[in-house]
Amino acid sequence: MKHQRSHEIYARAKQLMPGGVNSAARAFGAVGGEPIVMARGEGAYLFDVDGNRYIDYIGSWGPMILGHAHPQVLDAVREALGRGTSFGAPTEAENTLAELIIDAVPSVEKVRLVNSGTEATMSAIRLARGYTGRDLIIKFAGNYHGHVDSLLVAAGSAAATLAVPDSPGVTAGVSRDTIVLRYNDVAGLEAAFAQHGSNLACVIFEPIVGNMGCVSGQPDFLAALRRLTTEHGALLIYDEVMTGFRVAHGGAQSLQKITPDLTTLGKIVGGGMPIGAVAGKAEIMDHILPAGKVFQAGTLSGNPIATASGIATLQLLRDDPPYEKLEALGARLARGLQAAAAEAEVPHTMHRVGSMMTLFFNPDPVLDWDTASRCDTERFAQYFWGLIEHGSYMPCSQYEALFLSAKHTEADIDETIAAARTVLQRK
Repeated sequence: MKHQRSHEIYARAKQLMPGGVNSAARAFGAVGGEPIVMARGEGAYLFDVDGNRYIDYIGSWGPMILGHAHPQVLDAVREALGRGTSFGAPTEAENTLAELIIDAVPSVEKVRLVNSGTEATMSAIRLARGYTGRDLIIKFAGNYHGHVDSLLVAAGSAAATLAVPDSPGVTAGVSRDTIVLRYNDVAGLEAAFAQHGSNLACVIFEPIVGNMGCVSGQPDFLAALRRLTTEHGALLIYDEVMTGFRVAHGGAQSLQKITPDLTTLGKIVGGGMPIGAVAGKAEIMDHILPAGKVFQAGTLSGNPIATASGIATLQLLRDDPPYEKLEALGARLARGLQAAAAEAEVPHTMHRVGSMMTLFFNPDPVLDWDTASRCDTERFAQYFWGLIEHGSYMPCSQYEALFLSAKHTEADIDETIAAARTVLQRK
């Protein structure tokens, strides 16, 4: 494939934007080379500025569960656009979107719409602190909750120590109230609560992680999270920005049979438009201004274009659910990629939940960041670029889950499996 036009546009972008991108995840830093500049999407496919077509397994990092440019979603956006782009005042569409979320997600009684997943997690943390009157929070290594200062931190030298900044610009003062633990480590979680329980406002985590590859919370870990937060008066926050409406209509919590106190949402609830939400029990949510005293505001929150896109998407997921099809396609792809790796004698393991999955270049099951970090990232980079040349567009990092859409076909899946078989046979 030729990418001359992509190269020219990216060269210009580097003069205009830091690194030539507006999100570090697009920079191809983990696989080398230059990012490919896209021109449009249609169904299960992306088309770049050089005219190349790719089977898309990113789906804008999750939200395009119905595929790109779904006609009913586009119609809803066009209709909303005809009425104006932003009012800075309430609209009825905000009620409709909130009702769709409340009806679908078992734990949710009230919703506050925001503009991104990052804003949702930031607001949820503030709400948890305001509600409990406590300062400390727990997060887990390998879980990503957006670029919030208090969540963009790395683990200290021991499992239950306070965190250290993970980026220049994040101060020690901000990070000192965050405890970073190992994912799926029940003993470490219990030790942290034994030491800090009376000062903990909340635990925030991804029930199915998508940012160290697809890694699920184990049943004993999930049960410990709910038990310990309840016993110590801390809130349990399910970060379902990625998994909400993706792994099931009711999100990961509906599969795992856990009722969190708060849930953060994004991606699919906007149908590809910028949106996020903090949602949860009414008694907690009513601590947000103006019902309560915890400050939260946003000029574009509940934007009429984003809500129109989200409403159309959630209505389609409710009325014509694609989850059975996505499960079948996901299983087909996972089996095929595993078989291709096995035939090539490439050490690997596959993790999948529904339509999100990761082929880890690691022979061991991945349960936490320690095991994920032992993957063969050089092999992954070769795999990524090989699939690009064969027209399949995978996430540009070993540590990102891939996503299927309802527009993928068995033929698309089989084409990708055949490409993987060819690529992985190369030595």
